[in-house]
Amino acid sequence: MPCCLASRVPLFVCALLCTATGALAQGDDSVMRTDHQTVSAPDIYPGTTPRSAPTHAIRLTLAYFPDAGWSPETVIDAARVAAAVLGQCQVVFSALELHRLEGSACYHYYHTAVARELAHRVPLPRPTVYFVADTLQRPAFDAEAIGRGNSTTRPELADTVWITRAARDLGIVLAHELAHVLMNSGEHVEEPGNLMRPETKPQNTRLDAGQCARLRDTAAANGLMQRLKE
Repeated sequence: MPCCLASRVPLFVCALLCTATGALAQGDDSVMRTDHQTVSAPDIYPGTTPRSAPTHAIRLTLAYFPDAGWSPETVIDAARVAAAVLGQCQVVFSALELHRLEGSACYHYYHTAVARELAHRVPLPRPTVYFVADTLQRPAFDAEAIGRGNSTTRPELADTVWITRAARDLGIVLAHELAHVLMNSGEHVEEPGNLMRPETKPQNTRLDAGQCARLRDTAAANGLMQRLKE
């Protein structure tokens, strides 16, 4: 399944967005963070250990809208899969910071203008993954990674990932899009079985040594990852 498969949104949602965007421009505070939960490393890797001794750690922020169909269990399970995939690069998730968000339905749909407003109203540590209902962007993608290289016109969204309910193989999608952010690159490869192939599938999980080095070095330089003491 393509990692950026077009999704469809009813026209009434587009009308809702137009109405909501006007309300936002008038200062409508209609989004809030209602709950915060920290998941520590032992609960991210229950009964398992990373593939190799970790050299770098990420404290990952996950923001979700329950009214958009997301549960904390689903989000945590996806993060566990992503953690296992990135473990091959000697990267460990030191903690997951879950933030439950509530607000106007317009925030449940990814759109640059609304996403910027959301990031402004509820600032969260980066890297941040937002779990939303769908997208209103065109072309429409199941998931979108916004690194520093493609955020010059939308700096509020740098170092974020946006995942819609249309995404399948959720943990693999999360690992793929997060790797884009950590490497600050939108590049795909054609190598069979590689995580960064255009299609996200359960069998596409491998990263080569060069990709791992770029992921660690770039993310550490951008403050998205910490090097562990030897």
